[in-house]
Amino acid sequence: MAIQIDSSLTPAALLPQIEKLFTLSGQKINALQKRWNAADGTPVFTVAGKYGSRGWTEWTQGFQFGSALLQFDATGDASFLEMGRKATVDFMAPHVSHTGVHDHGFNNVSTYGNLLRLLNEGRIPANATEKDFYVLALKISGAVQASRWTKIGPDAGYIYSFNGPHSLFADTIRSLRSLAVSYLLGHKFMAEGDKPVDLLARLLQHAETTAKFAVYYGKGRDSYDVPALRGRTAHESIFNTNDGQYRCPNSQQGYCPFTTWTRGLAWILAGYPEEIEFLETLSDEELKPYGGKAAILARFREVAEAVADFYLSQTPTCGVPYWDTGAPGLVHLGDYLNRPAEPFNAHEPVDSSAAAIAAQGLYRLGLHLQKIGNTAQQEKGLRYEKAALTVTKTLFAAPYLSEDPAHEGLLLHSVYHRPNGWDYVPAGQQVPCGESSMWGDYHARELALLLFRQAKGQPYYTFFSK
Repeated sequence: MAIQIDSSLTPAALLPQIEKLFTLSGQKINALQKRWNAADGTPVFTVAGKYGSRGWTEWTQGFQFGSALLQFDATGDASFLEMGRKATVDFMAPHVSHTGVHDHGFNNVSTYGNLLRLLNEGRIPANATEKDFYVLALKISGAVQASRWTKIGPDAGYIYSFNGPHSLFADTIRSLRSLAVSYLLGHKFMAEGDKPVDLLARLLQHAETTAKFAVYYGKGRDSYDVPALRGRTAHESIFNTNDGQYRCPNSQQGYCPFTTWTRGLAWILAGYPEEIEFLETLSDEELKPYGGKAAILARFREVAEAVADFYLSQTPTCGVPYWDTGAPGLVHLGDYLNRPAEPFNAHEPVDSSAAAIAAQGLYRLGLHLQKIGNTAQQEKGLRYEKAALTVTKTLFAAPYLSEDPAHEGLLLHSVYHRPNGWDYVPAGQQVPCGESSMWGDYHARELALLLFRQAKGQPYYTFFSK
């Protein structure tokens, strides 16, 4: 079966749930802010309802402070603006110049980017010096991220992951936001010998490398690349850095290289539609040197539709997936795709964070397809839109929305790193459940803000702001 789509849903119909989410969200942001000691590192995920850190990379700090900015955006409560603004100034500068990660889109666009957007929208009083500060941070962030580059051909390459130059992560598609913003702000990125580096070219080349190697289209690339599994994704793609040749799929956080880690797929599903929205703002002339606007948009749609269709067909009826579509314990759950996900089962965890990320991608893709004029595409777009709203309705209610004031998380039943065993298993349970993650909470808020603005007739929410 597949997700059971409720075609009657609209953003306005979900307003009561969205408003409840932001009420709870504000309480949880304040509670964490009051308790958290910055010397303890960055909050990553909860253990028995309390946020803790996990030394790997500090990739979630932007979500922590960006959440306060989203809360201000939705509610107008200036205390959250001040919280997010001050924390950005106090803590985020190291992320702007961080050369060792692929996370600039997560950390810097969620903080400096949200602040610049709010300034441009007139939500923050005009202040030229403050704006210049955000602009400079975003220009440099995009350049630093683009400098982390592995070339695999004359006009091909990718931003490599923290694993090293051989490694392309699915996640990084959402860090293309940092390159897009830097490009829109007119940054001139210079390298050795005063040679300019084309930020837009690197964005498009990374997207194409991800599309070509991290996504499968049911065309026989390997034994498992069959039509029924069109849209399957690999978390990591491995390359020979000596000659640029692709070697194999791999997985860091999924079950294995040949199964789909659902949060990895969700990053791709969210990333391509938001980049479509960015690319739509560019002129035909700007995109002509890279193959032309029509061809680029068509390729991005091909990728987004493939992973969207996989998500819809490989997710239980409620819209919340299990953490990996090939997880070995799923065999013990019987016909699990024909009923709602079961977060308290004894065999495999669900991942609500993947659902929150995917829902945003489905919604943006759905709106885009409904605008392009082809009847078949419009019908498909409406299906994606309604699927996104169906997932949202599930997430913004029990058992996923955290109403317990003692629990610091907002979105329950998120999973971080199942293979490493980092996720908390409560007493009496067999698999991780009942916990939250900073990225899951942030993306639940971001999804809620997107739909809140739609329901209220406010400006459409995007990551970029001209």
